[in-house]
Amino acid sequence: MPAIVVGVTDEDNRVGVGPWQGPWPEGAHYDPDLLRNGDSRNVVDRYRYWALEAIVADLDTHRHDFHVAVENWGHDFNIGSVIRTANAFNATAFHIVGRRRWNRRGAMVTDRYQHEHHHPDVADLVAWAAAAGADGRGMPLIGIDNLPGSVPLETYDLPRECVLVFGQEGPGLSEPMRDACAAVLHIEQFGSTRSINAGAAAAIAMHAWVRQHVFGQRPAPPGG
Repeated sequence: MPAIVVGVTDEDNRVGVGPWQGPWPEGAHYDPDLLRNGDSRNVVDRYRYWALEAIVADLDTHRHDFHVAVENWGHDFNIGSVIRTANAFNATAFHIVGRRRWNRRGAMVTDRYQHEHHHPDVADLVAWAAAAGADGRGMPLIGIDNLPGSVPLETYDLPRECVLVFGQEGPGLSEPMRDACAAVLHIEQFGSTRSINAGAAAAIAMHAWVRQHVFGQRPAPPGG
């Protein structure tokens, strides 16, 4: 049995388990180094002591049918938060549009458990999406931004297969990305602030997809 420990590092605060106590468990998915030294990673209990490659392979068996794309023109810190949320909701993959290097600190190493794609510009993402999907008929880009003419996320029927697209903190979606999206959705707000944090908006949008396609909670039209 594992020994429970709380480990605090310079990188982040992580709750983990110590070295395995007693005979080691059998299975090729276990990592001998983790069994020997302990596992301080931020993973759910079922993946304790598993090798990274084994975790990715297991996640691949039940990933959800949406992708996440983030524009990266200014090395925005919030990108990491979006990617971490994509891991939490087990998106099929995440896409970085723009600069290949992005600020990974906020991802808290969760990007290692996902599939990453890079697109140098919006046109490249559009070309990829046009050939994507289970039947190769394409996958719509759904932008998330509070722009004039945008539609409330709360009443929009999200496609099962889609790419949820997020812009940078501040400027939001670029004009080429807005034009490429099949729809642009906003999150209804009721306070005084003009917008909410990009990472928070991404979490709300992904959870909306999960509510619809995992829990069957279909949105009702306004006044319905």
